[in-house]
Amino acid sequence: MGVMPVKRLIISMSLPMMVSMLVQALYNVVDSMFVAQLSEDALTAVTLAFPMQNLLISFAAGTGVGINALLSKSLGEKRFDRADDAANNGLFLAILTYILFLLIGLFGAGPFIGTQIQDALVREYGTVYLQICLCLSFGAIFQVTFERLLQSTGRTVYSMISQATGAVINIIFDPILIFGLFGAPKMGVAGAAAATVMGQIIAAFIGCYLNLKKNEDVHLSVPQILHPSAEVIRKIYFVAVPSILMMSIGSIMTYAMNQILGAFSKTATAVFGVYFKLQSFFFMPVFGLNNGLIPVLAYNYGARRRDRIREALRFSMTLAVVIMLCGTLVFHLVPEALLGMFNASEEMLRIGVPALRIISLSFGLAGACIAMGSIFQAFSYSYYSLIVSVGRQLVVLIPVAMFLASFGEVTLIWWAFPIAELVSTILSAFFFLRLYNRTVKTL
Repeated sequence: MGVMPVKRLIISMSLPMMVSMLVQALYNVVDSMFVAQLSEDALTAVTLAFPMQNLLISFAAGTGVGINALLSKSLGEKRFDRADDAANNGLFLAILTYILFLLIGLFGAGPFIGTQIQDALVREYGTVYLQICLCLSFGAIFQVTFERLLQSTGRTVYSMISQATGAVINIIFDPILIFGLFGAPKMGVAGAAAATVMGQIIAAFIGCYLNLKKNEDVHLSVPQILHPSAEVIRKIYFVAVPSILMMSIGSIMTYAMNQILGAFSKTATAVFGVYFKLQSFFFMPVFGLNNGLIPVLAYNYGARRRDRIREALRFSMTLAVVIMLCGTLVFHLVPEALLGMFNASEEMLRIGVPALRIISLSFGLAGACIAMGSIFQAFSYSYYSLIVSVGRQLVVLIPVAMFLASFGEVTLIWWAFPIAELVSTILSAFFFLRLYNRTVKTL
């Protein structure tokens, strides 16, 4: 962290996570492709379940950001006992997170889907899918937590092994359980959910094993996990809560967009779901880059290495923007082929082609914002990211989308995304320069 050339360090830290997240993006796309073969109703149902699934990941990943920041900073300061405390208290928080979403799965899945659509068949599909994903969500939660521990100590190759294995298992069992291949029961939408949680649970066990056997910088202990420290939890959540809120805002946004688009047609909602799957091919690698950058920044901040922080930020921001501009190019050149992977009808193509082209105009700006946001998380200023996210998705995106929807043309709604991203870029740049001048320049 402190001696390897910065560019090589970031690549070595980020590349495994970028690869694993690309595999995860592939899973997301393949999963929906198989569901789309059932019917457009099934694809719509999975889309309606996405906001709650995203909320689950927001809690797990947001808490992971808090663990990551405290653990990496403690290692940079050579405070190894605090690093162990961060890891063990983080696992305790993962247990509490699972209990929360187990209760939501048991009692809230049906009502949640019902608030978004009245179609009985879509509601049935969505409820079954969401209940399975939430009630067995301990796999997803612990998978994310164990991966964060590996990332925090620079063992991103092991993190890649965990995540990629889970995603590959998911891809393999999707068609088997959805369509009833090789003697398995034909489960339909429920099969997609079962394959999802199966991959997550196996990935969680692999992550646990790798931390116990390969991660020498943290020492996990069941007695410590079951006897949490209020002070350590406070420090974790000081960084984690803004990150949780920031990521959860995405759930509110997708929930609201589902309702706005649902007023036009189920197909418009399905298009929005397909877009979210496709964009993950480009956003996921950038998030992987971001996850690799955060511990590098946190460590060198603790070690007071201004030169390495500056070089890391410059390199990562350039790489993030280039990746996202590649996404813009692909979405503009072959939108029909992308939608065709989801068994798109003529109506879906009519709505989806302009949607992909318009929304992707914001990708370059989004890459810059994600890279700038890494310093907020690494230096424990996550509330800056929260303000940016609220501004983009709630203050701008949803109101603008509602306004454009009032003209009665669904194509206009997609312009809300570039408009919101422009506002996000302005806010991100303001906070980035403010924080950079106050912290990095004074090291």
